[in-house]
Amino acid sequence: MPDYAWRAASATGKIAEGQLSAASESAALKQLREQGLTPLSLVEGVGTVARVPAAGGAASIIHASSGKRVEKGPVKLSDVQALTTELSIMLKAGLALGNALRVLIDMSYKPSVAALLQGVLDAVKGGTPLSRALVAHRELFGDFYINMIRSGEASGQMSAVMERLVEHMERQRALRESVVSATIYPAILLAVAVLSLVAMLGFVVPQFEKLFTDMGDALPLPTQWVMALGHAFKKYGVVIAAAAFGLGIVLRRWVRSPGGRHWWQARLLRLPLVGRLTLKYQLTLFSRSLGTLLGNGVPMLTALHIATETVGNAVLQQALVKVAPIVKEGGKVVQAISATGIFEPLAINLIRVGEETGRIGPMMLELSNILNREVETGIKRLLTLVEPVLILVLGILIAAIIVSILLGILSVNDLAV
Repeated sequence: MPDYAWRAASATGKIAEGQLSAASESAALKQLREQGLTPLSLVEGVGTVARVPAAGGAASIIHASSGKRVEKGPVKLSDVQALTTELSIMLKAGLALGNALRVLIDMSYKPSVAALLQGVLDAVKGGTPLSRALVAHRELFGDFYINMIRSGEASGQMSAVMERLVEHMERQRALRESVVSATIYPAILLAVAVLSLVAMLGFVVPQFEKLFTDMGDALPLPTQWVMALGHAFKKYGVVIAAAAFGLGIVLRRWVRSPGGRHWWQARLLRLPLVGRLTLKYQLTLFSRSLGTLLGNGVPMLTALHIATETVGNAVLQQALVKVAPIVKEGGKVVQAISATGIFEPLAINLIRVGEETGRIGPMMLELSNILNREVETGIKRLLTLVEPVLILVLGILIAAIIVSILLGILSVNDLAV
C-alpha cells in the first residue's frame, strides 16, 4: 500500500501532520475523517498535492505543508470564493467557526487574505457575529454575501448556507467566464484585421510609391486613395497611433462616468442580437441572486434591493428599482415585475406561479437557469455570425488594397506601351 503524508485540522482547530498507509487516496481520507480530523492536504510521494473532496461533489485544493507559496497583491474575488469554499468544507466537517478561521489563516498563501481573516477572527472572538464582522469589508464581500451569512446565523444552518453561497458564486463565475471567453476570439480577429491593415498601408503600399511617382493624376482614383493613405501612415504613423491611444483613454474614462455609462448601456440594449443577450445576461444575475436570497430566508424587500444591486446595467437597474416600492405598498411581485417592461411572458408566468404557490425563490432560480441557457445559446449563435463577417470584411479590405495597387501597375504598363 502507498504511503501518504497528511495535514489535517482537529475539532479544536489545531493543525496536525503525519503519515499513514492506505490502499487509495479515498481510503486515506476516510481514515482521517474517522479519527475526527478535517483533511487539509494529502501527499503521496514528494511534491504531489491531492484534492480534498467536500460533500456534494465540491472540491478544494489545499496547500501542502511543503512548498507553501506566497502571493502578493490585494484580496480579489477569486480569493473570496476560495476561502468561502474552504470555510464551507470545514463547517460541514464539524469545525467551529473560530477554529475554521484559524485554519484558513494558517493555510493562507497571501498576506492580504491572512490579514483580512485575522481581522474577522478577532471580531468573532470578541463576540461579534460573522455577518457584522464582514460589514467592515462590504466593498469586498457585498450585501448579497453578508445577508446570506446573516440568514445562516438566524436559522442556525450556517454550513448549508455556506454551501449554497459557494454554489451561487461558482455559477456566477462560470457565467461571467463564458461571456468573457466568447469575446476573446472575435477580439483576436479584430486585432489581426487592424494590424493587417496597418502593415499593408504602413509598409507594403509605400514600397510602390517610387513606381507611381511620375504618373500623378494619371493614376486610377482607387490607387491614389490607397497611396495617400499609405503615405499618411508612413509619415504620421506615430502621431496617428498616439492620437488613437489618447482617444481610447478619453472614451474609456467617459464610458466609466455616470453619464457616459448610462448612454453606452442604453445604446447597447438597442443593438440587434447583442441587446437581447445583454438583457438576458443581466436578468440572469438578478434572478439567481433573488432566488438564492429568498431560498435562505432573506425578507422579500431586502432581497429585492440586494438583487437589484447585482445588475450592472444602469438602465435596467433603474427599471428594477421600482419593484421594491410597489411590493412595499402591498402590490404583488408579479405586478411589479410586469411594470418594469423588461421581462418576457415566460418569466412573468413563472414568477406568477411561484408567488401563488409560495415558491417564488425556487421559481426565480429556475428562471435564472432558463435565461443562462438562452445566453449561452445566443452567444454561440452570435459567434457563428460575427466570425465569418470579420473574416469577410478583412478579406475585402485587403483585396481592395491589392486591387488598387494592381490597377496602378497596369496603368504604368499602359503608359509604357
